[in-house]
Parts: sequence; structure tokens; C-alpha cells
Amino acid sequence: MQQNLKRIAGGNWGISQIHIWILYKTVERMLAHGSSAWCLNPTFKMKRKLSSIQRPFLLHISGAYRTTPTAALQTILGIPPLHMQLQFEARFTSIYRLRIPLPPFITDTQPHDLEMKATGWSTHPSEHLKPNQISFEDGETYIDRKDIINIFTDGSKTEHGVGAAFCVLTNDIWAYQWSAKLNDNNTVFQAELTALHEAVIYASHLPNHNTSKIHVDNRASITASSNSKSTNETARKIFKILLSNPRIKVSWVKAHAGNIGNERADQLAKDATQHGQPYSHTKLPKPHIKGLLLEEWQTSWKNGDTGRKIYNIMLSVSLRPTNWIREDVIFFSQHGPFPAYLKRFHLSDSDYCSCGGIGTALHYATECIYTVFWHMRKPAPNFEQEWLKKVANNLVSRQKIRGIIKFISENRDLFRPP
Repeated sequence: MQQNLKRIAGGNWGISQIHIWILYKTVERMLAHGSSAWCLNPTFKMKRKLSSIQRPFLLHISGAYRTTPTAALQTILGIPPLHMQLQFEARFTSIYRLRIPLPPFITDTQPHDLEMKATGWSTHPSEHLKPNQISFEDGETYIDRKDIINIFTDGSKTEHGVGAAFCVLTNDIWAYQWSAKLNDNNTVFQAELTALHEAVIYASHLPNHNTSKIHVDNRASITASSNSKSTNETARKIFKILLSNPRIKVSWVKAHAGNIGNERADQLAKDATQHGQPYSHTKLPKPHIKGLLLEEWQTSWKNGDTGRKIYNIMLSVSLRPTNWIREDVIFFSQHGPFPAYLKRFHLSDSDYCSCGGIGTALHYATECIYTVFWHMRKPAPNFEQEWLKKVANNLVSRQKIRGIIKFISENRDLFRPP
């Protein structure tokens, strides 16, 4: 399929990059058929074969020279190695859908570690919360009354981890507070739900003559908890507690709007990301398996032997492609119409430019007399990598790079040494 399309489309015209991308995804889906049966633990031979299938697509999508390293193209385009993608899908199908435990040498994550989707109704359809139990009034403030106990909840995720917390305000006194540290792979939404769940449990054990008002700054968690058909297990538990305790009310409060209770809960949740007691009742989210794919890909990219020029510019992998075009890939990979490149691959007898300098990508961007129109300031030798990173992240600089590459490609005879 790829070769047939390549015959239709020329090098500088034909179908757009997005259509090539769609074709690749189509072929990927064909290859993924039954991957849960044959790609849980691919052999070296399978990995090499899948890489050879993927590589022509990467070259076609990026427009890069055929010697450009596969690992570099995968990182630039945000496309994981094909064997990793299929292995991820095989694991996901086995663990999440089939709920089959996998051997430890394949993965440490097992079905009982993951948060599964609940189905059906949590209660009878005729049972529903009281109209005044849920409120989405924007910025509703707490009421200071002796018969109302105000509870503020929050969840937080920082570089230190994930935390959940709630605090209780009664008669202008902080009567109680709770906080916990969740697994680092839990989401903010899970932290918000966990805090709300612990808060409603606390409120349900208070004397019956007290009305509890729980203030939450996350609308999504309130919506999920007030829906009897929510697919989230924690949200369902909250719904059942609210159903049997009409005196517990939940209202939305605007985050970081100067509300003293909300600010205190927010600080408690942030502190819990570092110093909170471990909380193991909240299971790992579904996207955790995708995170494992990115971790494996990152390790492979970091420890790889190829694509080091691109690695020095892009240290981290991502499923989101860069906004580079063909000329950017050619310049930063340094696989292009440069005499130094042609000499390296024995396509030329000399690595000199016709101006007398060594014909590297940096030479044309900073000092060649034929490309002076696009010149940028030449970096010191020990700052070359930092210079490349800055140029890669600057659109104006990349526009100059694109002009240089197009000019060299269209005037190759000009740059050949005599």
C-alpha cells in the first residue's frame, strides 16, 4: 500500500502529509489484528521486521533522507516504535478487557491494580438525590451557622506526587482535617474524587441533627458523583452515601477565588503530595498503561545508539508530533545536501563547500558566503548544542533554516567544490 501510494505522489507534490499519516494508521490497524495473541512479548526478529515495515512510512511522512535514523524520526513525528505500540495494545487488551494476569517478566501491572469501568445503574432508576443536595452556583460561599458544618475538599498533582485532602470548618474553628498521598500515577480527577469520598464518609458519621455542606472546586467530580449511571466506582460509592444521607449537600466553589476554606484544602492537598500518609484504596487509572508505553519508549530513546543529534535537541519523547517540516528534519538531523554528509556516506570525495569551509549544516547557517541572507550568529564550540536547541524552538530561526535548505537543494552545483 505504501509503495503504491509513493508511485502516485512525487517527491514535492501529491497527497498531503496528513493523508500519508492516515495511510500509516490504516496499515498499523491491519498489523495490529490479533496482536494480543502474538505481540505480548515480541522476539528480536519480530521487532526488526516491524521496524522495517514502519521505516518507509516514517521517511515518507517526514520527507527525510533515507539514512536518517529510525529512532530520530519516531521522536520527531511522535510515533512510537511499532513493536512497542502493538505490545502496549496487547497488554491493554489482556489486562483491561480480558482481565488476564500477565507474567512478571512482561509487566508488573495486573488487572487488580487497575480501576475498571462500572456498568449499569448503581441504584434503582426511581432513586435519585434531593434537588437541593447538589449545587453548581458559581462561587457559592459557606454559611456560618451552628447547625451547618462546612467541609472543603481538594486534590492536587505536582512533580512530587498526588495528594487529596479535606478540612472541616465549624463555628469558625478548624475542627478536623484529613490528607493522604495517592500513587504517583493517579490522576487529579481521582484525587478530587478520593477527597470527596472521604469527606462524605466523614459527614455520614456526624450526628443527625447537623447539616453538612461539602464545597468542591472540581465540577467534573460533582457531576460524576451525582450521576447514578457513572462508570466510576468511587463516584458510585459517593452517590450511594449521598442517597442515604439527604442532610449532606455538595456545592461547587470557584477555585483560587480567595475562599479561606478552599485555599486551606488546596494547601493540605499540596502538602500531602510530599508528606501525606500513603493511600492505597484508589486504583491506577486506565491511561496508566499508556504511561508504561511512554516510559519504555523514553528509556529506549535515552539509551539508544542512533539519532543522538536529535536526542541532544529533544530529550523527551511524546505522542504529540513536533511542528517541523521536511527542511527542519534535514537540518537538525544533519542528513541532507551537505558536503560533510555526502563525504561521510561516500557519496562525495570532499567534505568542503565551494566557499572553502567544511560543508556542515552549521556552516551554512552561520558563515557560508552563499547563504549570508539567512545567517545567524555563530555559537562558541562548547555552546553548539544549546544553540541548536534554541534555534529548534524558535519559529523565526526555523524560517531561516528552511530558506537555507531550499536554496542549497535548488542550487547544488553552486556548493560543489571545484
